[in-house]
Order: sequence, then structure tokens, then C-alpha cells
Amino acid sequence: MDKKNGPNDIVAGYMRYLKLERNYSANTLDAYRRDLRRLLDFMAREELTATEIQLENLQTFAAELHDMGIGPSSQCRILSGVRSFFRYLLTDGYRDDDPTELLESPQTAEKLPEVLSVSEVDRLEESIDLTRWEGHRNRAIIEVLFSCGLRVTELVTLKLQDLYLEEGYVRIMGKGSKERLVPISNRAVSELMLWFDDRCRMNIKPGEESYVFLNRRGAHLTRTMILIMIKRQAVEAGITKTISPHTLRHSFATALLEGGADLRAIQELLGHENIGTTEIYTHMDMTALRREILEHHPRNMIK
Repeated sequence: MDKKNGPNDIVAGYMRYLKLERNYSANTLDAYRRDLRRLLDFMAREELTATEIQLENLQTFAAELHDMGIGPSSQCRILSGVRSFFRYLLTDGYRDDDPTELLESPQTAEKLPEVLSVSEVDRLEESIDLTRWEGHRNRAIIEVLFSCGLRVTELVTLKLQDLYLEEGYVRIMGKGSKERLVPISNRAVSELMLWFDDRCRMNIKPGEESYVFLNRRGAHLTRTMILIMIKRQAVEAGITKTISPHTLRHSFATALLEGGADLRAIQELLGHENIGTTEIYTHMDMTALRREILEHHPRNMIK
């Protein structure tokens, strides 16, 4: 190994790699940087460098995460970032080996995400007060999230030029600046057109004209605004499940799978890079099937 860079240069190079080659967003980069800081602090206490640390040292680091009371899922996320860091060091010539190859992550109990049925989505939309100026906007937001399976960031950054309503699809710029085309339902198009009737009468801030969804001051919405709206609407609809904008994305995928859609097609529509991420919906579908068997199979009936 002939690299001479110091630790700060190595970390800076790694962050450039994540930004430029992996196309990670600013939020994702911040998360990687925070998690890597835990490892760097550990290495400083142990007087180790990134080129010296070995598997047994990393096992001690992993044990410390547990002792600090960090939950299994957060431990897995941190250790995943550590593996990514050492793969970078190996690929870029800082190390001749990868000490994380045999590093194990804690077992996590699989927690399936909450989903809404179609009737619950309908209740959510029907509970909206259409006499309020934002009524049609909020119905359009919920219907687009459910009909297209968008991430909330994809929704708040959606532009008018991304809508091809006559053709029946929208263009989405997803994670890693990866573009995908997603069909949009006639119901979602109808709700958008009602919102556009209200939108055209607004005073829109300069520079905000291209955003599909706006707040009352004529600026584009934030993720937090969408979260607050959906949680408030769930209360109005009498839905007791803990839901968020992402719940509608999960509901979109689950509805497709239950309707017989191919898993690869769902992967493309959701913009998942890895099919393994999409496979969680097969577990959700099996959970629903098991419930149906327990409730309706004659062997399970109480006589």
C-alpha cells in the first residue's frame, strides 16, 4: 500500500466517493458521516488507524455499540456503513484486505411496515374538508402517494414538467438521481385537476412556479408538512394505525402484490436498487395469507 494520506484525507475521499460515484443525497451522506464518526472516535481511543484496525478490534467496537444501548437495527445500520468504508479502503488501495468480511451484525426481529387497505385510504380522503382551501390539494397528495408509490421526498420535489397526465404516467427522480416512469391512475389525475383549479388562483412565489404542490404562501411543501397533514387526517378518519407518508408507499406495493403483480415490476415502480428490498412485501403478503387461513380454514374453526 503506497497511499500516504492522513485520516482526514481518507474520510474526505470516502465521502467524495459516496457523493460522486454512489450519487448519495445530502441526507444520506450526513447519516454515513455520523455513523462513521462513531468508528473514528473508537479508533482514536484505541490508538488505531483505518489501515491498522483488524477484525477483533471491530468486534470490540460492535460490542460497545450494544453496551451503549443502541438498538439492533441501528447497530446493523452503523456496521453496514463500516463495511462500506472498508470496502472503499480496499478498492482504493489503502488496504490489502477487508477486516469486515467476517464481522457479524446482530439479529433483528423482522418488523413489517404498517399498511392501509383501499377502504382505509378512501376513508382518509373522504375525511378531508373540501371547503378549506387546501382540501383538494391534500386529497391529491394522498391519492398520488397511494396510486404511484412515491417517497415523500419525490412528492415534494415533483415538478409540473414531470407530469404526463394525458399519457398516464409521471417521471420521478429517485434516490441516486435515478429516473423512473410510474403510471398514474385516473383517480389521481382527477384529484390533481381539482387541485390545479385552486392552484391557478394562488399567488406563487418567484422560483416556485414549477412545483406541483404548494403551501398557502405559494412555496413548495416540505416533508414535515406532509407528515403532519397525514397524521392529522388519520385522526379525522378514525384510523388508529400509526401511519406516515411512507405508509401509503407500502400500501401501494402491497396492493399490487395482492393483485398479482410481478415482484420485479414492483421493484421498478418503487425504484428499489436491490430486489431484496422489495422482497419484504412477499413477507407481508404471506402474513395476510396466514391470517386468512387461521380465520377461514375449516381446521381452525371453533366447533
